Amino acid sequence: MAVTARLGAVVACVVLAVVSVAPRPAAGILDPVDFLALQAVRRSLDDMPGSEFFDRWDFTADPCGFPGVFCDGDRVAALALGDPRAGSPGLTGRLDPALGRLSALTELSLVPGRVEGELPASLASCSNLRFLAVSKNLLSGKISDGFGALSNLRTLDVSFNQISGTIPPSIAALPSITNLILCHNQLTGGVPSFPDSSPLLRLDLKHNALSGGVPTLPAGLQYLSLSANKLTGTVDQVLSRLTRLNFLDLSMNQLEGPIPASVFSLPLSVLQLQRNFFAGLVQPSNDVTIPMVDLSYNRFWGQLSPLLAGVGQLYLNNNRFTGEVPARLVQELVGSGGLQVLYLQHNFLTGIEISPSSSLPSTVSLCLMYNCMVPPVYAPCPIKAGSQNTRPADQCPEWRG
Repeated sequence: MAVTARLGAVVACVVLAVVSVAPRPAAGILDPVDFLALQAVRRSLDDMPGSEFFDRWDFTADPCGFPGVFCDGDRVAALALGDPRAGSPGLTGRLDPALGRLSALTELSLVPGRVEGELPASLASCSNLRFLAVSKNLLSGKISDGFGALSNLRTLDVSFNQISGTIPPSIAALPSITNLILCHNQLTGGVPSFPDSSPLLRLDLKHNALSGGVPTLPAGLQYLSLSANKLTGTVDQVLSRLTRLNFLDLSMNQLEGPIPASVFSLPLSVLQLQRNFFAGLVQPSNDVTIPMVDLSYNRFWGQLSPLLAGVGQLYLNNNRFTGEVPARLVQELVGSGGLQVLYLQHNFLTGIEISPSSSLPSTVSLCLMYNCMVPPVYAPCPIKAGSQNTRPADQCPEWRG
């Protein structure tokens, strides 16, 4: 009986030990290097108030089941940091250099939040990386020249941060890059030169402090935004070869010279060239059907082209246009055609064929202030157009009053 009792006690202890260990889940099958890298990432980041992204990052479980972690076998293949749902709070903290140890990583994204510090240069070690997007945070420092080693990278988006320094030439030389989005930062230096073989489709560098001229760009480019920089020089030769553009914004620079007539034949949704020093005639070769054309605050001169009547919103104000407003423009505006906005203020126009009794549709906007004529119809103008209806006579040699 004593032996039996002792044997029962031993079995009970073994069962108790098994019971106490069994509920603890295994650490998963993730590669140990990736496991430790994820732990480092977690230590360097936290949820902003209202975010619950890291609540399920329990390293006693398989990390491949964590929110935002996507595995291929025993390796982390994609990492989406933060809840991607629109309007949800983001993360705070820093991006740990351990991210560079996720050598199988193909995609890395970070939701808008308050993550600060530098974009880790160690990411250059992730040779399979195809997608890197960390926009709308507080990242600072420079873009590492080492990123030029990411031969598979297709999208680089660091927009709306505080990135400074120059754009490394190695980034422009990436053989697979199709989307380069660096807008709303503090970048200086010039726009980099891209090889003719570049597959680049989208280049967005607006709202930086870039200077110098606009270099020759890949012919396949479809989206180009360089607005709100300090760019100088001419662009007529650059634009002439960009035959596939569907969006063009060069506004708020110091660019000069003419623009090619071919620009108006592109399948553009937007053409924004305002607030530069562009000059010369505006002479499209065919009817222009671009929904929005803004050439305001430049030095364009000559007569207005009737071929612009097919534009939806046309801003030609603050230039040096002369002569009469083409009847076709008036017909499109008054007849409720496609033309909805026609801003012609602050030019040297001498007349417009429109009856003083005409009633403009409520859906259209017309401004004729400060030209070499008395506006025949009343139409509300922007406040910044000023209060003077007509230019002084000594500025209007072709107008007899």
